[in-house]
Amino acid sequence: MSNDRSLKDACVERSATVREALLAIDRGASSVALVIDESRHLLGIVTDGDVRRALLAGAGLESTVIDFVNANPKVVNPSTSRAAVIDLMRSIRISEVPVVDDDGVLVGLQTLTDIVGKPKLPNVALIMAGGKGTRLGSLTKETPKPLMKVADRTIIEWVLLGLVESGITRVYISVAHLAQKIIDHLGDGEQLGCRISYIHEDPERPLNTAGALGLLHREAPEISEPVIVTNADLMVHYSAADFLRFHRHHGAALTVAARPYNHQVPFGVLEISSDRSVTGVVEKPNIEFEISSGIYAVSPETLAMVPYREPYSMPDLIDACIRGGKRVSAWPMLSDWIDVGTPKDLAAAKGQ
Repeated sequence: MSNDRSLKDACVERSATVREALLAIDRGASSVALVIDESRHLLGIVTDGDVRRALLAGAGLESTVIDFVNANPKVVNPSTSRAAVIDLMRSIRISEVPVVDDDGVLVGLQTLTDIVGKPKLPNVALIMAGGKGTRLGSLTKETPKPLMKVADRTIIEWVLLGLVESGITRVYISVAHLAQKIIDHLGDGEQLGCRISYIHEDPERPLNTAGALGLLHREAPEISEPVIVTNADLMVHYSAADFLRFHRHHGAALTVAARPYNHQVPFGVLEISSDRSVTGVVEKPNIEFEISSGIYAVSPETLAMVPYREPYSMPDLIDACIRGGKRVSAWPMLSDWIDVGTPKDLAAAKGQ
């Protein structure tokens, strides 16, 4: 969000002229001037396009700009997340949005450059989007699972927006099944605030859950920071910065984002001794595990352990690290998490 000085530079009063609005646009290094009253209530905005159209319609540089103000601009609250702001900007094709408090007082200006530029992490992410999504049945026959929609946005877009909100703007996506549909939908990622490159797997020879890391190592050997690896079918909100900080602190070769999973056994469980005597019974016990969430932090040297263009799974890679004396850590992730693998999961993600 803009700092106090740049925000002040972008503001003009109700009585300002077209010339003064143009100067504010130039000073603020954006495409809008913010029109406020003496109490800093936002009266509206004027874009460089508004000024251009006003001049073409016969207005002069000394005309009062209030006559050309958009009095009902899209605004956001100070608590609005970066992902939600990017979503708004993309939906109505704008690159700046004023921030106002509950009383309508201007407190900031969100710009696309600021949002995608800070806090920016040097790390890249790899999104695994090559699977066929067979558990979703006919739903994925013509549409790849990452393009299933939740709240009017595809699942993979939510994944990308979460990464961008965390500061990761360089993303690789591994594609195979219906790859071109994913590429056509996401493009180069500019509209989501990131830069996307695609890694192509052979749809007829799937590389399993970690094989794409071997492709990434071959295609981007310059990677020198840990990589966030995530499945493309996850609805979850977490801080990639916190995850990577944990990974570095523990000196891990690979870190798994782990979350609690509870399972209630629907039967009475017998406690049986070695001579087959029953020593007790526990009725419908609840068992808690920590499971892999499908999100990983992988150090650059670990990428080199994955064979090139050979099927390889994440459990294979974890086992190889452990056997090689490399540390594998588990980061506790407590946020809500849905692995959209079945129609029931998809309905849950949609709140149905």
